[in-house]
Amino acid sequence: MFGLGPSELVVILLIALLIFGPSKLPELGRSLGKAIREFKKVTSEVESEIKQGMNEIESVTKTVNDIKNIKKTVK
Repeated sequence: MFGLGPSELVVILLIALLIFGPSKLPELGRSLGKAIREFKKVTSEVESEIKQGMNEIESVTKTVNDIKNIKKTVK
């Protein structure tokens, strides 16, 4: 997970515990989880839109090539 080992995660958790206190950690964890879920959702949506755009470009390219081929046969 992000190249962190168990010992690094424990150190980060201890620092967070010292900074935020035990009462704020569950709220902080929920907020972090929500942010990660939103990031994954947006990333997925952007990836989907890019794939759709690439498909449209391929379709237009094919149509242009078809028109060029028809133009060559008409001459």
